[in-house]
Amino acid sequence: MSSTAAAVPPRPLATPIRFARVLISGDKVGAAAVIFIVFVVVVALLAPVLAPYDPVHTASDTLAAPTLRHPFGTDQFGRDMLSRVIWGARIILLAPVVGIGISTLVGVPLGLLAGYSTRWISAVIMRTMDVMLAFPGLLLVLIVVTIIGPGLVNVMVAIGTSFIPVFARVVYGSTLAARGQDYVLAARAVGCSPLRIVGYHILPNVTTQIIVIASSAIGWAILLATTLNFLGFGVMLPTPDWGADLAAGKDWLQLAWWIATFPGLAITALILASNYLGDQVAAAFDPQSHWRNHVQRVGVEVIK
Repeated sequence: MSSTAAAVPPRPLATPIRFARVLISGDKVGAAAVIFIVFVVVVALLAPVLAPYDPVHTASDTLAAPTLRHPFGTDQFGRDMLSRVIWGARIILLAPVVGIGISTLVGVPLGLLAGYSTRWISAVIMRTMDVMLAFPGLLLVLIVVTIIGPGLVNVMVAIGTSFIPVFARVVYGSTLAARGQDYVLAARAVGCSPLRIVGYHILPNVTTQIIVIASSAIGWAILLATTLNFLGFGVMLPTPDWGADLAAGKDWLQLAWWIATFPGLAITALILASNYLGDQVAAAFDPQSHWRNHVQRVGVEVIK
């Protein structure tokens, strides 16, 4: 019992309040990024209240420059761009979060199974993950959405599929390191089943890594989601979405620069803030951790 307890890493973030304090303390840029993400989440939740106009309602006031009436201007159909940016925050947050959730639910069990099972099962799982990582991330998600079709749900599935090998690879390495620890050997010696050992002794000790990987992958997932929407594989107009609006505005840059500029700025700011969020979460759980560097390296492999 004592060895098991000693093996569990310290939990400096015992309460949500303390976790929030750690996130917004220290690095000022990281704290600003966390606050910005919270702001975007609040805007997305309160979109029906905050949006001054119906985001899909067309009007005769087409291609109007930014004014007090339309702070972000209007598009070629007279739709208010500020309202579309506000409503588009919902999809830009939903697709990556659900996609990362899918990759976590699939990749983590695969990594645990590969790390604690027999050698041939481990070889089959990890070689499959290596094959998936051999594909550029954008190509992989394009293949998936081409097979299953366009749409928001399919974009989520495609994003989740592209990040499965990332989670599986990290959890596999952590499981290999944990299975040789004294508390795992002691649990095996007293007759604990492999399922109990993995679920009650190994998984709790790799949870920190999973959380850090998930938070760090959000930025890459947002980039993939906006890319798919930009290319027309995701949300279809007139549904408000930053990537789709950016694609629609690229043909009007000379006449109405604001159509593409404001969604593009929102995408850039959110991706940068998400990357800093990964740094903050890694520092909050383990200031000496190098997981962020590992995620950046794997993320580049996935996205390029």
